[in-house]
Amino acid sequence: MDSDDLGLFGPGSVTWKVHEEPILIVAGLRSLYLQALHPRAMAGVAQNSNYRTDAWGRLVRTATYVATTVYGTTAEAEQAGARLRRLHARLRATDHGTGEEFRIDDPALLRWVHVTEVESFLSTARRAGLPLSDDEVDGYYTEQRRSAALVGLDPATVPGTAAEVEAYYRAVRPELRMTREAAETALFLTAPPLPWKLSLPARLGLTLGPPRWAYLGIAGTALALLPPWARRMYGGLGLPTTELSADLTLRALRLALGAVPRRYFEGPLLQAAKERAERHAATPLAS
Repeated sequence: MDSDDLGLFGPGSVTWKVHEEPILIVAGLRSLYLQALHPRAMAGVAQNSNYRTDAWGRLVRTATYVATTVYGTTAEAEQAGARLRRLHARLRATDHGTGEEFRIDDPALLRWVHVTEVESFLSTARRAGLPLSDDEVDGYYTEQRRSAALVGLDPATVPGTAAEVEAYYRAVRPELRMTREAAETALFLTAPPLPWKLSLPARLGLTLGPPRWAYLGIAGTALALLPPWARRMYGGLGLPTTELSADLTLRALRLALGAVPRRYFEGPLLQAAKERAERHAATPLAS
């Protein structure tokens, strides 16, 4: 029954191991920088999203969706996926290059968003110091095919190993480019309006207060974590020391976050999932 349902993944999954990392806040930003390089994906967002006026609300909704698919019950994950599919099915956008109208739920676009998201989660966690074997890396990608199915993708068409992800990137790179919308979105992601309480220093004339500097550091790290080919598309951010600096910064941030009590990072969905897992482990028939 739902009270003991462990969801799509469960406590023994690589997915739980990866997503318990608070450092994934950087991964989410990295995925957005990467996604912006796909002209159609970017056009779809720009023409259908209020991200400029509700950036933080959109971030919270996205984080809640991911947490629901990872930690929610099977029913909760499927309901979240169904809501997203209904939303996408209604949306259309226009390709600026061809003038063609296209569906937001085009499998090619859904696949791009899925792959960039899960690859960002995994690579960021691993570079931050989370120990993962090569088998666990492939296991994560294979598990995440279940998340891909929720948005309407055929799991068989989604990369399920690290090698398949690399091959996918090689295949899609000719379609990527720096458009005006991509550049404007990247600038917005780097310096978005802060939530009201955090933006108070700016209201007092202190335009670069501590919250802004902290966010700029996270944004700079997210950009530096991009693959070299993506950094070059953002204007040559590919110095020989870029990757090393990003890794060192990321590891230091993970250590700092590790010193903060876990309760500050564990939302209600994760807490409920852990409670279900404990009950499941305590039952006589639990394996």
